[in-house]
Amino acid sequence: MRKLIAAMNMTLDGFCDHTAMIADDEIHEHYNELLSNAGTLIYGRITYQLMESYWPSVVKNPTGNKPIDEFAVLIDNISKIVFSRTLQHVDWKNTTLKKEIIKEEVLALKQSRNGGSKNILVGSPGLIVTLMQLDLIDEYQLGVQPTIAGRAAGV
Repeated sequence: MRKLIAAMNMTLDGFCDHTAMIADDEIHEHYNELLSNAGTLIYGRITYQLMESYWPSVVKNPTGNKPIDEFAVLIDNISKIVFSRTLQHVDWKNTTLKKEIIKEEVLALKQSRNGGSKNILVGSPGLIVTLMQLDLIDEYQLGVQPTIAGRAAGV
């Protein structure tokens, strides 16, 4: 059975805000390895739209930074599933849109050989919580960045 791995970066105070963190070469190299060993990537709408708005353009116009450019190609080519009740269609290649999370469908995906024996990655905070509540996540890989994103009340 394929493993479902929850993988995301967060700040020291628990925020998942890509504008508050810097993804350096080491982070991209780590995620390049994860993506190389994955056959499917699962996103929610917000994370999907964030990724889809940036990475295909890096494939077309590489940055010259090897880990970033490799990440762009890997994420562009991997099979993606987006769970959203509001999106009507998806444009990023190799992407399937699903309206609701059904535990039996995710279990079938884990048992499927469609992605070979490669893992399944989930990278959206809300989706990670939902899949965790359904007891579907096999492994957690949380990258904690040395950044504080929250603000104290009244500041």
